[in-house]
Amino acid sequence: MITFYPGPSKVYPQVADYAVDAVREGIVSLNHRSPGFMTIVQEAVQLLHEKLAIPADYHIAFVSSATECWEIVAQSLTEQASLHPYGGAFGKKWAEYAYRIKPPVALNQADVLCLVQNETSNGTQISMETLAQFRRDFSGTEGSALIAVDAVSSMAGISFDWTLADVWFASVQKCFGLPAGLAVLIYSPAALRRAQEIGENDHYNSLLFIHENFSKFQTPYTPNGLGIYLLMRVLQQVPPIVEVDAITKKRAAAWYAFFEQEMTASPFRLLVTNPAERSDTVIAVEGSEADIKAVKQAAQQAGIMLGNGYGDWKTTTFRIANFPAITDGEIETLQQFLLSFRA
Repeated sequence: MITFYPGPSKVYPQVADYAVDAVREGIVSLNHRSPGFMTIVQEAVQLLHEKLAIPADYHIAFVSSATECWEIVAQSLTEQASLHPYGGAFGKKWAEYAYRIKPPVALNQADVLCLVQNETSNGTQISMETLAQFRRDFSGTEGSALIAVDAVSSMAGISFDWTLADVWFASVQKCFGLPAGLAVLIYSPAALRRAQEIGENDHYNSLLFIHENFSKFQTPYTPNGLGIYLLMRVLQQVPPIVEVDAITKKRAAAWYAFFEQEMTASPFRLLVTNPAERSDTVIAVEGSEADIKAVKQAAQQAGIMLGNGYGDWKTTTFRIANFPAITDGEIETLQQFLLSFRA
């Protein structure tokens, strides 16, 4: 089965061999305070800095999921309130989740702006230019307000200007090409200072507790050791993000041209009509409920898994992952299927 599901998505085929290595070499049984495990954490962190071009003064930690990062931002980095402009289901979920932990107050008291860079539910994204505008407008002259970015379905797929936000996070089951169960949390010196000012240290995943441990390349709890090892191995194999970014954006442009030029007679159309708002990593395609159901069933019979719609678009869209682990040959197979499909 060729999967284009936008998470959990296709893993790099080498991951199977890496997992075998982890078992044979005893990696999965290492104590998370042991020198051997700390070396793996250190190398994974170093490779993230190198391969994703993360600034040297930004800190990196591993947690269980992006949802856990929502919680960390709310409890450890939000002093008064967070502000959540959103354009899709996951941005809305983040707002609802955060407000259960830190109830909203007057908007002019918000000290954390929470943005979803790539909205997986509908295939939209915030460009770096727009994020720069948010940075100018929200951070203010003193730069005391923080910006947190959910980059779940774009991190490791496209390049970021990391300095435009103070917190970035993503689960690894999308552009990283890995199984679910691990997330990467990246935070700036300003974010760490905010955490120190608030002083929240009451939870196992309080940022201060996490930072204290990761400064020693340890974790505050027994982690997904296999996931961290697999992340390290995948980072060793992938090219620098500038190269990945070029491939991802070239493929995205080809996908959008495919639907606009070659699929004009089909019952499907792109959900996002404004090219400036279209995601580079998740392509959302719209159609009638009957046609969407039919194409997903036909694709599955052909050995292809399309992504289901999500939220308000659950029954009227399918989604196509444009992640680095997917090959050009697999893309060609899907495009040929779509061209031959008859509702």
